Amino acid sequence: MTTSSDIAIDTSLVRRLIAAQFPQWTDLPVRPVRHGGWDNRTFRLGDDLAVRLPSAASYALQVEKEQRWLPRLAPQLPLPIPAPLAMGRPGEGYPWHWSVYEWRSGEIAMHAPIADLTAFAATLADFLAALQRVDADGGPPPGQHNFFRGGSLTVYDHETRWALGALEGRIDTDAAGAVWEAALSATWTGSPVWFHGDVASGNLLVENGRLGAVIDFGTSGVGDPACDLSIAWTMLHGESREAFRAALPLDKGTWARGRGWTLWKALIVAAEMPGTDRLEVERSRRVIAEVHADHAQCG
Repeated sequence: MTTSSDIAIDTSLVRRLIAAQFPQWTDLPVRPVRHGGWDNRTFRLGDDLAVRLPSAASYALQVEKEQRWLPRLAPQLPLPIPAPLAMGRPGEGYPWHWSVYEWRSGEIAMHAPIADLTAFAATLADFLAALQRVDADGGPPPGQHNFFRGGSLTVYDHETRWALGALEGRIDTDAAGAVWEAALSATWTGSPVWFHGDVASGNLLVENGRLGAVIDFGTSGVGDPACDLSIAWTMLHGESREAFRAALPLDKGTWARGRGWTLWKALIVAAEMPGTDRLEVERSRRVIAEVHADHAQCG
């Protein structure tokens, strides 16, 4: 499979692609974005545009989906989302479709000061509730395009159990296993709804201390919204988590599956990275502990 390691995704490539396919923007300067992402590489194009290029074939599946659906979702949501302006074709040695978007100002929540985390959580919950109310008819179901977000957690059962085995003696694997079993037993029975698929601090833009926009809908689709709840344990805590929970019209089983999605990701990061990225491992262990505690309290 072709990956970003095989292609120099840099300003030179972007300039060549723009010159070949969108000559009206040829004179605009191109510069990389400081936190430009891993699944996709993002570049500023002048002051008002952004170029986004998938870094591997698995992410390229998301381009046409975003081009089609984001303009339909945007008018029905209470916060701005990415606005695609053009879709580029393979060329100049780059093998996949890519996008030009309006530039969205703000700083990702991972690096931005937030004035009131509880208010931030409530605003985010209102956004997700509005997204779930959008007509899901014809929307993209879980699949390869979004790594089966919105589908059954059983897709990741083998991977999760491998991680539990690898972490034996380093975390409370009995407690983690109980969280996972509870998530697997809480089957989604509702009608499919829209979900974002990757509600993380790197995909939330902050302006003046408040949530200003939600970006990166690459893993979006229609199905079970439980995958959108991970932010409750990765970023929120205490009062902010409760505000987030109270503002979303979801049942106990959906929250159990949300803990399952969160646990799966934290476990594989903690199991795959020991000794390589200690900061990321420690962050994942804290998330696992938060999920344990919430499961014990809420069941």
